[in-house]
Amino acid sequence: MQETVVIDALLVRRLIASQFPKWKELSIDPVAMSGWDNRTFHLGNDMSVRLPSAAEYELQVEKEHLWLPKLAPLPLPIPVPLAMGKPEYGYPWKWSIYRWLEGESAASAPIDGLAEFAADLANFLTALHRIDSTGGPAPGLHSFYRGGSLSVYDTETRGAIASLKGKIDAKAATEIWEKALSTSWKKPPVWVHGDISAGNLLVKAGKLCAVIDFGQLAVGDPACDLAIYWTLFHGKSRGVFQERLSLDQETWARALGWVLWKNLIVAAGFTNPNNSESKKCWRIIHEVLNEHI
Repeated sequence: MQETVVIDALLVRRLIASQFPKWKELSIDPVAMSGWDNRTFHLGNDMSVRLPSAAEYELQVEKEHLWLPKLAPLPLPIPVPLAMGKPEYGYPWKWSIYRWLEGESAASAPIDGLAEFAADLANFLTALHRIDSTGGPAPGLHSFYRGGSLSVYDTETRGAIASLKGKIDAKAATEIWEKALSTSWKKPPVWVHGDISAGNLLVKAGKLCAVIDFGQLAVGDPACDLAIYWTLFHGKSRGVFQERLSLDQETWARALGWVLWKNLIVAAGFTNPNNSESKKCWRIIHEVLNEHI
């Protein structure tokens, strides 16, 4: 998505000085790997500033401030909101200050034992699912319908399959998609992170040490959080991840639908991904379709 405002360290410094002057003398530097939905900056040594990059992501700010403090205890650290900023100096959206979490993104950091990593992540998700979800935010635009029904993306997915005809096995893709649509989560809604991807998992000394970016947080169907089974894990680690979660096969069928949808729309050019997404989407599509055959 095209940015309509310039989000840089100068803007952050002006916002901090105006709204949180007690922190105005702290250093402000962009993080090495900023997210797609937000731009993130170091604030001193112990905090971070996170600013939505477009209007649709602002919906996530107040939600995180309300619900993240209530998602405890969990077996891994998660972001702790410290303050919420308001629009100013031409920046039109609410924004956040968080406690800084140490670690490197699993998208680039070496992982010491993928099976152990998979077990730790599965344990985290299991603990998340067990937290009382009463009153939690139902899936919607704020979560890009994570935790909700895949049918929201039915037209888009079928359009992507049609546009890729001749490049993929369209019949197999349609069968996977329709199988996912034929099932639903029939149990009470559980907490869903909404974007369990390598970029939102932090690693320290080769181990999973934190889970970040809860912008797509919702309560509903956990299937969307399982896509990492195909996008990061392989071999033994997949078996460990699946076994530890103890979810039914219909949920895994919907998870396959989520991963297929995301990679089909990237391959079809329906979205503007970062480079790492573009490079791996075809591998994932072919692997998923070959498994189906």
